[in-house]
Amino acid sequence: MTNSKDLRIRSKVISEGANRMPNRAMLRAVGFTDEDFKKPMIGIASTWSEVTPCNMHINDLAVHAKQGAGSNGGAPLIFNTITVSDGISMGHDGMKFSLPSREAIADSIEIVAGAERFDGVVAIGGCDKNTPACLMAIGRMNIPAVYVYGGTIQPGKLDGQNVDIVTAFEAVGQYHDGKINEEQLHKVECSVCPGPGSCGGMYTANTMAAAAEAMGMSLPGSSSTPAIAPEKAVECAAAGKQVIALLEQGIYPKDIMTKKAFENAITVVMALGGSTNAFLHLLAIAHSVGVDLTLDDFEQIRLRVPHLADLKPSGRYAMQDLNDIGGVPGVMKLLLAEGLLHGDCLTVTGKTLAENLSEAAPLQNEQQIIRPLDNPLKPNGPLVVLKGNLAPEGAVAKMSGMKKLRFVGPAKVFDSEEEATEAIVRDEIKKGDVLVIRYCGPKGGPGMPEMLSVTALIVGKGLGGEVALITDGRFSGGSHGFVVGHVSPEAQVGGPIALLKSGDIVTIDSETQQIMFDVTEGELAARAQAWSAPPLKVKSGALVKYAKLVSSASKGAVTDSFD
Repeated sequence: MTNSKDLRIRSKVISEGANRMPNRAMLRAVGFTDEDFKKPMIGIASTWSEVTPCNMHINDLAVHAKQGAGSNGGAPLIFNTITVSDGISMGHDGMKFSLPSREAIADSIEIVAGAERFDGVVAIGGCDKNTPACLMAIGRMNIPAVYVYGGTIQPGKLDGQNVDIVTAFEAVGQYHDGKINEEQLHKVECSVCPGPGSCGGMYTANTMAAAAEAMGMSLPGSSSTPAIAPEKAVECAAAGKQVIALLEQGIYPKDIMTKKAFENAITVVMALGGSTNAFLHLLAIAHSVGVDLTLDDFEQIRLRVPHLADLKPSGRYAMQDLNDIGGVPGVMKLLLAEGLLHGDCLTVTGKTLAENLSEAAPLQNEQQIIRPLDNPLKPNGPLVVLKGNLAPEGAVAKMSGMKKLRFVGPAKVFDSEEEATEAIVRDEIKKGDVLVIRYCGPKGGPGMPEMLSVTALIVGKGLGGEVALITDGRFSGGSHGFVVGHVSPEAQVGGPIALLKSGDIVTIDSETQQIMFDVTEGELAARAQAWSAPPLKVKSGALVKYAKLVSSASKGAVTDSFD
């Protein structure tokens, strides 16, 4: 085994030579000894925060990761970055900051690790943007690294039934429709989030955690272990130990995050019926490591991967239930046996995916959460890429739980989520309508806000599947119904969605992968000629910087692409 002195690749620039004495003096103040200067410096990137249950426990997990690295030859230091709560920012202007927080988290991890010259990193995340942001930073830095997911929340209980955060959003719609009273609404509010962990269904946080594990960047089982399980602290200590092993073996993130690894991630997301946000985040992570990933790759994989998981929001079960029957490793073992995964991909264990899965237990028998391959929920993945004259660069639809595969109806067009919400509350949106919310894209939002409150209102009013929703914004992993997001190009840059008018007949067809509106080329050209871009909604601060830099959703909404 290589000794620790030989592992000092980057950090030696601040620990060797008389001229580096001031650098060492600073580190002595935080606890370094003479022996520590001979060891590789390991950064423990913690997303701890009290602003969300997803991350409220991560400080303790970071301590375990530090102990794991320190006990195995490393000199670890914990540092923090921000997080925001998607659930708390939902339904108001705070949601504009959610997707930009991904860039801030990635940038801050890259900045700290670059400035301190860390030799390796353990990153621990919780809420939706944490996982992709950590992996983006890891990819950019390309230093040995392990990602640990903070874990899923336990389901809440109300009247003997499992409830979660989406229950709360849908209860608002039920309240406005007179189906429940204020006291019942308050009971829902007090029941859905019982403690630490990320939202419990196959929403964005759990989707991206599963994708990270499938990609090989997490230790086996990390994505499905609940936040409060004792095993989560053990995982963190093991991650601290493993990053030292990666240094010894010379294994780097770009050795792991290959094109085939991304294909594995997409396969698992499709099988689990994950969040549409996986498109944005996997495209952005791929950009960070220089892998050519496009929306077409998602569609090609979707066609050969069945939807197996009966998980919320469109199904019945939560991530903790999946963990209890074998977790994500059990699902991947099933997919590998069917030839749907690349088993030769390298992972952070230093072994291949197939080698890891050979040690994993199969899914339990007599369970109803993961369907057998010969009896799937759907024969193909439920996340469909659509293209047509309304979205030439593409749009994304989530068809899990949907019986209707084609929707044709008149557009009702709104230029903001607030206007659309008011129309729903006033019962102006009827069965058969295609509700369009535009100027909500990466630039136009800015920040591409999620529409969970809108979709939840629609479902709460009993119109789920009876009203289609199209937006150049995006959806929460908790959204379900006939919803199409990520319409590109977005309205702010003159995409065809900006030219749509109320009354235009819109066709959404998940079988032909088309999204069209009935307008002649001549009429479309005339509308384009008459259109002019509205001013950005922000003039200063973080959001205007984001709006000026951000790419199309079809390219992952990244801020460091200048091609």
